[in-house]
This record gives sequence, C-alpha cells and structure tokens, in this order.
Amino acid sequence: AGAAPPPDGRLPDADRGTLKGTVQHLRDIFYRMGFNDREIVALSGAHALGRCHENASGYWGPWTNAETTFSNDYFVRLLEEKWTLKTTHKGKPWTGPDQFETPDGALMMLPSDIALLWDKDFRKVVEEYAANEDLFFADFAAAFGKLLELGCKFETAKAGGGFLSFFGF
Repeated sequence: AGAAPPPDGRLPDADRGTLKGTVQHLRDIFYRMGFNDREIVALSGAHALGRCHENASGYWGPWTNAETTFSNDYFVRLLEEKWTLKTTHKGKPWTGPDQFETPDGALMMLPSDIALLWDKDFRKVVEEYAANEDLFFADFAAAFGKLLELGCKFETAKAGGGFLSFFGF
C-alpha cells in the first residue's frame, strides 16, 4: 500500500450511492496509495480549479466563482453555502447524476465533496482549510507532490529525494 497508483490509473468515483459509501470509497482508493484523511481533503481542494463538463463526466458546473484561481475558496464555499440536490438545469429537469448546487444553481458540489462535510474527521480538516489558506497551500503542496511521486524512484543529491527536491524545493 502506498507505492503505486490505482491499477486503472483513475481517481475515485464521485458517487457511491450513499454518503457513507462515498466516504469509504475515498478512503479505500487513497489509503491504498498511502494517503491519510488530511491528504485526501487537501487533494480534494484541487476542485477550487476548473469545473465539471456535462459532456465529459455527466456533471455540470464550477465549484467556485473563481475557477481559474487556486485558493481555499472551495472549502469556504463547501461550509458556507446551502447545498441541495440538483433537480433542474436550464429550465428543464436535471437528468444527470446526483450533484448538489447552491440556491441560484451557479455552483456545484459532487457527492464526494459533500461527503467531506458528512464525515466528522474529513469535516474537521475542511474547517481548518476554510479558516487558514496558508495551511491548505502547505498541505496541498505536500500531498500533491506525494501524488506525483507514486511509483517513482528518484535518485537525487538532496536528502529525502523526490519530485519536489529535484526542483530544489
């Protein structure tokens, strides 16, 4: 455990049918790769960037209002917005997979995002990152570096080796 990426090379599913099942799925996938709960939540913060595209994933919309800015806003929005199950899209019934949205429909969260609120251990870290962007940045950098290094063996002159030390970090 912890030495290689998942066999299919894919990240976790966004939904496993129940919040409990989705939480367990996140842990099953990431624990197998050697990540802990704090690192799982930190990596989820990558949802601060980008959006879901209906034609690619079945899901639709951005997680934040600044989808090209890396920040802790994903965690702030997760805690501060009221999330309800999406039922309509552009005036028609929503036919895509279950996802959550803000009252105005402008922002979305996947079931795997909402699961971070539901699980008490994940939620504690979400609250820390919402309150402290520098902590999120530091933890994300470490977890993302670890993700990039999965299965790689580095021989560098710096103590500890690894992808980031290769570039002098």
